[in-house]
Amino acid sequence: MNYDLLHPRDQLVEIIHRIYNGGMTTLSGGNLSILDYDGNLWITPGGIDKGSLQPDDIIRMDKDGTKEGRHSPSSEYPFHRAIYERRPDLRAIVHAHPPGLIAYSIAKRVPETRTIPQAYYVCGPIGFAPYAMTGSQALGRNIATTFEKGFNVAILENHGVVCVGESLLAAFQRMETLEFCARMLINAHQIGDFRTLADSQLEKYINGPGHLPEFEVQSHSILERQQRKSMVEIVHRACQRKLMCSTEGVVSVRLDDDSFLITPTDVDRMHLDIEDIVLIRRGCRENGKYPSRATRLHEKIYARNPGINSIISSQSPNAMAFAITSERFDSHTIPESYIMLRDVPNIDHDTLYDHPDEVAQTISSSSPVILIENDCVMTSGRTLLEAYDRLEVLEYSAMSLLAMPFLGGLKPMDEERIREIDEKFFK
Repeated sequence: MNYDLLHPRDQLVEIIHRIYNGGMTTLSGGNLSILDYDGNLWITPGGIDKGSLQPDDIIRMDKDGTKEGRHSPSSEYPFHRAIYERRPDLRAIVHAHPPGLIAYSIAKRVPETRTIPQAYYVCGPIGFAPYAMTGSQALGRNIATTFEKGFNVAILENHGVVCVGESLLAAFQRMETLEFCARMLINAHQIGDFRTLADSQLEKYINGPGHLPEFEVQSHSILERQQRKSMVEIVHRACQRKLMCSTEGVVSVRLDDDSFLITPTDVDRMHLDIEDIVLIRRGCRENGKYPSRATRLHEKIYARNPGINSIISSQSPNAMAFAITSERFDSHTIPESYIMLRDVPNIDHDTLYDHPDEVAQTISSSSPVILIENDCVMTSGRTLLEAYDRLEVLEYSAMSLLAMPFLGGLKPMDEERIREIDEKFFK
């Protein structure tokens, strides 16, 4: 979906519904705005149910201060106007109360985005705005001063988070990505200290591997069309299940020995459509499209592993707690976890970028799931559904493991039980 083609009223309604339905604000919490190129500010109203907001509920505040609309604007209107005055490069503001970021807000801390490249790439460093009464001019000054320093995200002391952007979608994606990051960090704190990435490591992601050469697609097979539809459905389901967000997650499916389909880079996962999927054939990309940065890695995995027909990379917040700490992920919990995941190895972050052949050698039919330190979790399967099933099992198993310190620690299945499972399912 191209949000830029929507009226500001429709953009604001679409995004506030995504925030509310995504569990990132409550019925009465949060406010969004857009500054149009005529200098008019479009803003959500105060005291109206965010879950059922409609376009005609949106307020337009003209640059001369005249109000157009049947409601009063959000009580936080002063800080929206103050931010736009200090940052003329901005066109949109999102303020909400996602639980993970509220935890940082009330702890008077900011999340560390240098834990995974995607979070740093989308959000950058995070600012912190001192407390002032909600709706006050003082709050507006505190927040605007923070954004004047160049931040695009600010944690508000004992209040929530504000994200800004050149578009409403960009501001929303910063908030959603940072909430994923915050949940991952909170989970990691339960099991150990987390690692951060050096500038040189972040640059490897930001600079990227370069674009593949293009080829002209002559026709689309029935199998390709079926798999495009299935991939879109799985990505949407992963977003709904909080295994992916709008900026994070990669899915690919093998078509034959020479070609596979993969999700694109920098496309909103929640609105991914079949025409966005990119066909890769003999090391070339479908003309006019830009595949995921992980395309070359997926290509190497398929070349080495004829039994793997689908690969999923994700930053799901429970499993990623084990990818950013030194704590081992133990799949010896219940039979389903071990059967689906087997033993889950960790891959060093630099290996992903410097020696991708080692990653392709590690993941296999007998080792279908890996954790790549400070980057992603990766699952594979004979089918797309099997790869996705493993992602769900991995995330839910991680959720259970994270609860163990509060219950006296993990009591894994012993070696005899593991041997019985191996003999029944893998011999």
